[in-house]
Amino acid sequence: MTNSTGSSVSSVIWENVRTILYALILAFGIRFWIAQPFRIPSSSMEPTLLVGDYIVVTKWSYGYSRFSFAPLERFLPGGRILSSEPNRGDIIVFRPPSQPDRDYVKRLVGLPGDTIRVQGGILSIRPAGSTEFVVIRRTPRPDLFALGGPSGRVEAFDETIPDGPTYTTYDSTPMGELDNGEWQVPEGHYFMMGDNRDNSQDSRAPCDRENSRWSNEEPGPCIGPVPVGYVPFDHLVGPAQFVFVSFDSTTSLAPWTWFTGFRTDRFLKDVE
Repeated sequence: MTNSTGSSVSSVIWENVRTILYALILAFGIRFWIAQPFRIPSSSMEPTLLVGDYIVVTKWSYGYSRFSFAPLERFLPGGRILSSEPNRGDIIVFRPPSQPDRDYVKRLVGLPGDTIRVQGGILSIRPAGSTEFVVIRRTPRPDLFALGGPSGRVEAFDETIPDGPTYTTYDSTPMGELDNGEWQVPEGHYFMMGDNRDNSQDSRAPCDRENSRWSNEEPGPCIGPVPVGYVPFDHLVGPAQFVFVSFDSTTSLAPWTWFTGFRTDRFLKDVE
């Protein structure tokens, strides 16, 4: 004689467990193979991305590397499968070589073999194989500015990058700390810059590859104390596609602030 009641309870428990397992497998499958959300914690990409934006990054766009499968990346080999080259002007989430456990988001400015020059805040690009620099024209945006900087306001400019999009940058000082320099992008690497030019740690600052947090990181072309530098291809996670939700600085754990701090104008906003 069997205990039908006990059997029924066990069956219900197992069904619930199986449903939870299926849901977890589906969630991790989407996160690893299709798309992943990220929160913007700093102002380095303003005005394109604001603090409190939640962006969706597609995983398949450039193929898959070990960083596509975080937090399992430490146990996976280097390289990339089903790879596809990124485009100049893409906004990309990546892992700096000296901080392979931390996500950054910047705009891709330089492709492998490019030479990047910044003089007085003016960006110029010499594409790989070319002998001439293309000076990126900046159009002032008097209708758009942020507070801050020595003059009390941060100026905005529209830029159009070669073979890429038009986007808006902030320039807080005429001669910022990273406003002058020239960089040759190594093969297999990319040069990233924040749209908030004087408030961004990006490829203009060299990275300390020798002191990488991972002992198996191979030596690279970038040295120095600031952790960004040139970004290897397999350190790219994927491009930002859109802002799916955004909350301003008034939002807290109090439930009503989820509504009062919700930025309606940024809901499902494309990232360009």
